[in-house]
Order: sequence, then C-alpha cells, then structure tokens
Amino acid sequence: MFEHQLASRATGLKPSAVRELLKHSKLPGVISLGGGIPAPELFDNEGIQLAVQQVMASQFQEAMQYSLSEGYPPLRQAIADICRQRGVACDASQVYITSGSQQSLDIVARTLLNPGDVVVVERPTYLAALQVFQLAQANIQSVDTDEDGMLVEQLADLVQTSPVKVVYLVPTFGNPGGKTLSEPRRRRLVELAKQHGFIIVEDDPYGEISFTDERPQPLYQHAMALGCTDQVIYTSTFSKILAPGMRVGWLVMPEWLASKAIIVKQATDLHTSTLSQQITAQYLSLNRLPAQIALIREDYRKKCDTLASALEAKLGDHLAFSRPKGGMFLWAHFRYPFNATEWLKKTLENRVVFVPGEAFYNDAPDVTTLRLSYSTVSHEGLVEAVDRLAKSL
Repeated sequence: MFEHQLASRATGLKPSAVRELLKHSKLPGVISLGGGIPAPELFDNEGIQLAVQQVMASQFQEAMQYSLSEGYPPLRQAIADICRQRGVACDASQVYITSGSQQSLDIVARTLLNPGDVVVVERPTYLAALQVFQLAQANIQSVDTDEDGMLVEQLADLVQTSPVKVVYLVPTFGNPGGKTLSEPRRRRLVELAKQHGFIIVEDDPYGEISFTDERPQPLYQHAMALGCTDQVIYTSTFSKILAPGMRVGWLVMPEWLASKAIIVKQATDLHTSTLSQQITAQYLSLNRLPAQIALIREDYRKKCDTLASALEAKLGDHLAFSRPKGGMFLWAHFRYPFNATEWLKKTLENRVVFVPGEAFYNDAPDVTTLRLSYSTVSHEGLVEAVDRLAKSL
C-alpha cells in the first residue's frame, strides 16, 4: 500500500491564523478587524488605469515577455530613488525585485539558513515570517518587546550564549504590535550585529504610513554610519502604499548575498511578473505616489483615532493599549487573566472578528492579547465593532 511521505519540513506546518479568519470576515454582516489589508477604496484607480493603458500602448510585447530575474531596470532605479529618500542609500544595482515582501523573506531564508541555524525574532512578531523560518527549519528564538520595540539588551544577553545568525524585525509601526524601535535601540542593535557577526533583516512595509512628521532612521542608515551595511538586508513592498495585487516588493542586499539569492529567485519563479513591474514603474513615473501616501496616512490616522477612542470609552476598564503612531494595527491586552482565543468564539456570534494575539508568538504566547486592524473599516463600522466587542463580554 502506498504511504504518503511528506518532507519533514512540511509535516509541522500550520495555516496562517489571519488567512483562516479571512473566511469568517466574508460572512454577511461580519465586521472584520482581523485582516491586515489596505483599504481598497483608497487604491489610485485613475493612476493605475493610466499606467496600464500606457504600458499596453507602448510596451505590450515587452510586458508580456520573460524578464530579468533581478528585476525591470527602470523599476530598480525608481525604487533606489525611493530608498534614498527613506535614508537607505543604495543604487539600482543593489535593488532586487520580488513578488512581494513575503517572497523576499522566503528567498533570504532559503539563501542564508541551514536547518538549526538560530533566528531571533520579536515577541510578538509577524506571523508569516514565523512560517518562513519554520519552513527553513531554523531554530527560532525570541526576545521581548515594550513600547520602544525590541528589548535589545535582552538580545545582547542572548548572543553571549547562542550562535545567532539572523535577527528579523519590523522596526517601524510593526506587525502586530504597532511599535517603533527607538533610535538608541536601533543603533545598539546594529552595534551588536557588527560585534557578533549576525545579519539583520529589516522588514519595512509600513514605514511610510506615519501619523506624525517623525521618521525614524532605518537600521540600514545606522549600519552605514558604523560601516557594516553588508550585515543589513532591507526589504519593503508596494502592497500597503499602492496595491497588494500587484505583488511587487524588493530587497536591498549586499553583493555577497545577492549573487546567490538571485539564483534562488530563478529557481523559485524565474522573475516577478513583467507586467506588474512595468505597470508599477510607469505609475511611479507619473509622480502620483506621494499624494497617494498622504491620502493613506490621513485616512488611517483618523480611523485609528476612531477605534482607539471607542475602545477607551467602551472597553477601557478591560483592555490596555497605546495609540499607534502609524501603520495599520492596534495591539491590546486584557487587564486581567483572559483567553482572547476562546473569546473569539463569542465575538463571532456577535459578528465581529479580530486576531488573537497568541498567533504571533513563537513561544510563551500571551493569551490575553489581540490585534485589531482599522484600515478597511469605516468610522461607523469601527464604532459598531467596539459595541459588538463590548456586548461579547
């Protein structure tokens, strides 16, 4: 009799809790505070359609053809310009196009990690990054966070006893915690990387969605000051500021890694969609992105304020949280022992969905926590969602 024989790396895989909750969010009358997706009504319909028309009119054959694994050259140049504006000083030859930042993480993991290599993440951290590192069979360890992001001194203690190879974090308006790593900790983290020889993977999908004029220096910029940019990998995406369906992200990598990572990219999908790359490049040439980002910032800022104010008024005795300064998520925890995962069953009965926080922990999960996303819900919907959460208590 034939026996099914999965690879060992696949046997322990679990579905994303967020992706599973999307099924519930599609049910009639359900208000979803679960999925961390951008508001579709904010997509630049006019600008994207114009870019599509221009590509179809003048670049049709090229857009339908195979392309370079490294990426479409005009897009690499445009992204290098964006990176420099953010403080990531690189040129186009250091930019590599991926099919979203999720593929960026996968390529980096498959190029860098052997089974058992130590990867350090934040507690809590981005769920899909955990999936990538688990698939790579890494030894995942985590350090705590507070209002200023990762507790870097806790990492400093860890590297004394553990051979850390990679530290992964979302340092600006992180997912799920919404926290931003403070400037002193950013510098200290890069100093530790230089001293102990580990690689930093800086994931920056939300940095542009700031509710203030403050712009933290990228870890890459601190690495420039310390002369160790060959130890920092920077990844970002157009998914949160243009449209996730384009599936266009990018990596800024040192040459020692890029020379092999691009071969992994070839083995994965040959190249990111030529059509998506050319449409994105054409859109950027229209100079509409700055206004688009400003629109997203203001919309999400107002929605965040609406959600936070409603929570304080209706659930302030039950939930503790800090108001995000940017991004798409509000992270909260109950003020007393409480299992948010079990509570979700009750909130589903009242047609409101959130993501239980324990899904974002590699170890020692805090079951009192929950992640609330405000990006796709109207102001009226956010107030009603909090009313339903209160009713569920």
